[in-house]
Amino acid sequence: MRAAALLLRRELALAWSGGGGPLLALAFLACLTTLIPLAVGSDAGVLAWLAGGVAWIALVLAMLLSLERLFERDLEDGALDLLTLGPLPLEAVFAVKALAQWIALGLPLAAAAPVAALALGLAPSALPVAALAGAIAGLGLAFTGALGAAVALGARRGGVLIAVVALPLFIPPVIFGAGAVLRAAEGVSALAPLAFLAAYSLFATALTPLFGAAAIRNAQG
Repeated sequence: MRAAALLLRRELALAWSGGGGPLLALAFLACLTTLIPLAVGSDAGVLAWLAGGVAWIALVLAMLLSLERLFERDLEDGALDLLTLGPLPLEAVFAVKALAQWIALGLPLAAAAPVAALALGLAPSALPVAALAGAIAGLGLAFTGALGAAVALGARRGGVLIAVVALPLFIPPVIFGAGAVLRAAEGVSALAPLAFLAAYSLFATALTPLFGAAAIRNAQG
């Protein structure tokens, strides 16, 4: 447990150092939110209709920005070899790094996405559901994104491979998350899509460490 806590602390420190990955993702979200009205026009009805979906697309794209270096920097400087030989199994190392990704990046984006959607015209009544859906789905996105980063480890064009692996896995939370926000904006219960989001995140946290650890071992070998 102590080793896991120390690794989590290290990952959170790395996430905020060297250019501030979360700040970059939040800046990307803000820029995309600003550009959407310039691209589709300032009609309030159109923006309100797009708000929920655009916020979720922005969240997913912002999450992709920080994935390439999640394991790559540790592989380059030899830290990944030390982690492999450490007291934690590689599956636990993967899970802790993905959890740190969610805390450092997923939660700030989940808090910022409703603000972006509100700026585009989302009904204020839907904001709590948007924040909750973003937090739940962010956990699953962090783990599936980490899987993409593990699969792309050592590849010459890792960023492209991460997108190829991760984006199809990001489709379910985008669908359920946008659906939850839309239902909340219409005054309908969003319990069903939120339940699917929770199931997706639980499934991701349970299975991706197994496949991610196998991908890391393959890259090290």
